[in-house]
Amino acid sequence: MDRKRVYITGVVLAVFAVLVYTQFRTWTSFDWGTFWAQTHRVSKRHIFHAVALIYLAYGFRAVRWRIFLRPVRPEMTMLSLLSPTLVGFTGLALLGRPGEFIRPYLIARRTKLPFSSQIAVWTVERIFDVGAFTVLMLLAIYLPSALRQIPHPEMYAKFRQAGVLLIGLVVGMTVTAVVIARSGEAIAEWVEDRLAQRAPHFGSKLALKIREFGQGLNTIHGPISLLGLSLVSLGMWYIIALAYQEVTHSYGVAALNIRVSQILILMGSSMLGSMVQLPGVGGGSQLATIAALYHVFDVPKELAASCGILLWLVTFVAVVPVGLLLAHRERLSLRKLSEESHHAEEAGVV
Repeated sequence: MDRKRVYITGVVLAVFAVLVYTQFRTWTSFDWGTFWAQTHRVSKRHIFHAVALIYLAYGFRAVRWRIFLRPVRPEMTMLSLLSPTLVGFTGLALLGRPGEFIRPYLIARRTKLPFSSQIAVWTVERIFDVGAFTVLMLLAIYLPSALRQIPHPEMYAKFRQAGVLLIGLVVGMTVTAVVIARSGEAIAEWVEDRLAQRAPHFGSKLALKIREFGQGLNTIHGPISLLGLSLVSLGMWYIIALAYQEVTHSYGVAALNIRVSQILILMGSSMLGSMVQLPGVGGGSQLATIAALYHVFDVPKELAASCGILLWLVTFVAVVPVGLLLAHRERLSLRKLSEESHHAEEAGVV
């Protein structure tokens, strides 16, 4: 592991330790017996449905990537992209951030396309993720009788403010994408020229990222492709919301009988918390989800802890058994793929 990764891992460990200390310091009366009793009473049928929905969402991700590849690899099918999708997310679950480039790396090898082109697609994919989640979140915030039914209605104003910030983020990302799509090469050359004297290495790398992003935008061919990508992204995130709801309803208690519009709060909390993740054990997403259940929905702390951990297992870890099976069948080493993908990302080639 290089010095950069050691430093990042150290920072994540420190932040995670602070989060754990802050969370459980307020729970001096935490009852572990109640925690285990609540966990053992969950409905297996609901959990099975949740896992099935999560796998369906991975299928939607493969469909979306196929739409990106259609102009250059029209022969690719959703099934041919499903395996690298599942293996890639398995690497992300087990290795953390070091495994995030496994999926585009495997797709680049399978399609015999430059790795930089699939990194570009991966980057544009993030825009559709943020945009689709924002649309669903705004519907939950601004539709009548959506978030107003939460146990703390006074928080509704804060969620509206968060909605405005999300709108600003999506608008900013959209404007940036349009500008780079039209003048990406000129912007990359301007960045290289401006930083040639002060930080040439950083300038070259930033210019490369701009070119890769512009290359990814070129995979969106016309309004039909844009509409298809948008609909698939919206459908995928709605399916994930339904999986979250299946997990909360599996406990069979009124406190966790949360409607889909309110589930988006838990999803947003989990997404923010996932930025502080330890390989194989997560951490940030569970704590953020537990905090949202406890403070926003008034879920008892033992029940909130159990549900937060179960949500993480279903939405992040459930892919691991199938992903490892596929990796074993194809004789792939996740750690080796992680190292190769990062080396390729730094070099800009496969």
